[in-house]
Formats: sequence, C-alpha cells, structure tokens
Amino acid sequence: MASVHFNEYWHLVADAGLELLRSRFQSAKEPSQNLYVLCEELLSNQGEASGIALAMNIVEQLRSLDDESRLAFFESIYSKFDVDHQTVLTAAEDFCRNQDQKTLRRLIQGTEPRRQELFRRINMAPGGTRAIVELRSELLKVRTDHKHLGVIDLDLKHLLSSWFNRGFLTLEQINWETPAVVLEKLIEYETVHEMKGWEDLRGRLADDRRCFAFFHPTLPNEPLIFVEVALVKGLSDSIRPIIDTDRPVDNPKLADTAIFYSINNCQTGLRGVSFGNFLIKQVVQKLAQELPNLKNFATLSPIPGFSNWFDLALDQPQRFGITSRDSNALLGFLADGGFTNRKPPESLKPIFFRLAAYYLAFEKHKDKPLDPVARFHLRNGASLKRINWHADDSVKGLSQSAGILANYVYSPNTIVQNHENYVQGKKLAISKDIIDLVPKKLRNLSAKNNAAVLKR
Repeated sequence: MASVHFNEYWHLVADAGLELLRSRFQSAKEPSQNLYVLCEELLSNQGEASGIALAMNIVEQLRSLDDESRLAFFESIYSKFDVDHQTVLTAAEDFCRNQDQKTLRRLIQGTEPRRQELFRRINMAPGGTRAIVELRSELLKVRTDHKHLGVIDLDLKHLLSSWFNRGFLTLEQINWETPAVVLEKLIEYETVHEMKGWEDLRGRLADDRRCFAFFHPTLPNEPLIFVEVALVKGLSDSIRPIIDTDRPVDNPKLADTAIFYSINNCQTGLRGVSFGNFLIKQVVQKLAQELPNLKNFATLSPIPGFSNWFDLALDQPQRFGITSRDSNALLGFLADGGFTNRKPPESLKPIFFRLAAYYLAFEKHKDKPLDPVARFHLRNGASLKRINWHADDSVKGLSQSAGILANYVYSPNTIVQNHENYVQGKKLAISKDIIDLVPKKLRNLSAKNNAAVLKR
C-alpha cells in the first residue's frame, strides 16, 4: 500500500514539474530545437523528480514529431551529444603515462557518447523504455540513407541489449485466458504464416497447439517474440495441415513431436537484440515437462533468401551444374509466373532440391550460412534434417522458396555440441540426406566459401 501511495506522490511531483517545464521551454521555434534544449537540461539536471518530469516531457514530444523533425533530432544528437575527441585524447595520454584505475575510469567515461546517458535518463520516465524502442524503430527507417546515424543505432542497441537481457524477461504461455489486447497483437505480428482473424488464431491455440511469448516488465501486454508449436506425430513435411482451421484437433498426449512452425519478432526497435535462442530452448524444456510423451523437437521453417539467391544461380548455370535443358525448363517456369503464382512441377524437383540443399549447407557470408533462418537455428544448436517439397503453397511460401520448407531438429543430446561446433569451429550440423542431394562437384565449391559441414 505504501508503494502505491509513493508512486502516486511521485507522479504528482512529476506532473507539477511538467507544468513548469512546458512554460519554460515553449520558446523554441522548431520541435527539434525544443527537444535539444530539454535534452541538455536533462543531462545537467540533478533533481530526481524534476529529472523525471524532463524525461516525461521529452517522451511526450518525441511521439509528436513528424518525419522531418525526427530526422533533425537524430542529426542533433549525432553532432551535439557525441564524444568529445579532445577529452578522449587527453584521457588516453594520461592513461599511457599512468595506467591506474583512476585514469582508466576517466578514459572509459570519455569514450562513451553523451547520448547514451541521455537515453538512460529518458528511460526513467513512465513509458520511457517504450519510447526508446520506438525511437530506434524510426531510426532504422532512415539509417540506410543517412549512414552516419548508424553510430546512434549502435548506442541504442548497446543499451537495449542490456535492458532486455534474458534475466529481465518472463516466458508466458498464450491461450484463450490471455487478455484480448495481447491476442490481437499476435494476429498483427504474425508474419511467417499470416492469420486472417480470430478463427485462425483459435486454431493455433487449440488443445494440440501451444504458443509461448517473452514479455518485459516495462512493456506490459506487448509480446517481444513468440513461437507457435504444433503437437503432432512424426516430422511434419507441410504447413497446410498445421494451420488449417478445419483440421481435426488431436489429443496432445498422443503426440511424439513438437513442431516449431512460426517464430515472430514483434518489436522492430529490438532488431538485433537476441533472445529467440533462449525462447526455443526454454519452450523445449517446458513442453518436455508438460508432455513427457514428446520425443522430438523440430521446426518447419521457411527459406526466405532462397528465391533471390536462385536468380543468381541461374546467372551461373555451369558453376552449379545446371544443364542447358534444365536452365530452359527453369527459365520457362519463371517466365510463367514461377515463384509468385504456382507450384513447380515434379520434373523440376531434383534441380530445386539440389540447389536448395547447396544454398542451405554451403552458401556462406563471412563464414556463416547466407540464409538468415538457417543461420539462426544452426547457431542455436539445431541440425538441418530435411527439406520438404510442396510444403508451403501460399503466395509468400512460393515467392520465398518455391514452396520448399526445412526441418531443423533440436536434439537435447547434440544441441550443446552443435552450438560449440558452430561457434568455435564454424561447422554446421547437416544431415547426410541433405549433403547427398548436392553433387560432389558442387560440394567441392564449399572450400572456396570456407564451409565446414558436420554430418548428423
């Protein structure tokens, strides 16, 4: 009860401070100028209540900015809240002369941009964390055209990675008891296999389905990431029976396999802040406790980069062992709409499988799998078990990978070693069935890509 009274009192003080601040800082002509003055005041302010009032005012104004004013604000904190190079140089020279804790601390403090402390203080305001996540989301939209603003993104990512550390997150199961505001967001945030409304959601929360999400205490009712699971018999080879709203609902106690078929990051502003690997491993643990009959844990995953890479492969047919006859057949398929409106004919299956297997197992970027989903699961300790033909006939599934989906298996007996092999030795856990789809001549190309494959 005392804490409730204290919070009410704290808000009263902050609200009173806001009234004073509004009259004090309304003189600036441009919104970004007004924000700059407020930010300087916040950094120099020593009072707790007035500091929260300032932070609340900044949060309020950040949300009211139009695109032009927001970009001006980014430019302002880029140039005016950066490190002072002379301070860093002096601190570095002092440390070189006298390498003690005092000079080291001064050097560390000098190399931190002022904007990091600014973001920490904004975070003190009610809704401050949400505002900063939203701010980074807006920054990501303009970073490509304004590359110098990438340093602000590094600052924000550094702070958000600490604030959204796994230790602060809670894992919750989503079901029909979950508040409607959260259920609506699941429909909104589902990007892997679109949900068209409540009927689709009902099917995905049936007795033989599970859904789990991570939440953060500062963002109530806002899932950060969620995973959808199907409890089935055997390794699934198609998404349609899993998400079909007319399917029969099976007894989960008779299932022997948990299929992770959709993983969705919900907050654009948290892009690059990794907690998906913790999510899967913790869900595996919870499901194993709830349903001891489950023996296998696997995914049914998209291959989102395949179609773009496929176009590049067609430009180098000899390199990938594509004959003139195969090339003409593939070009004819693509010319007729190909990836966008129809499933490939059975006659093209061997070519597609050969190229898909090579793409997943051997195509690299900086010694890591080129495909982002493969990169995530293989680094997480899974093994690539199988690829499936005509597995996703949706427009998205066809356009991404000609309807091909992959199974990554999370085996408790190998997950740790697979992860270590990936991180330490850059070796990928790939099944022999996948490797055998790739002709030896193509496998030899892996040496040029620094690929190392660990057969499972």
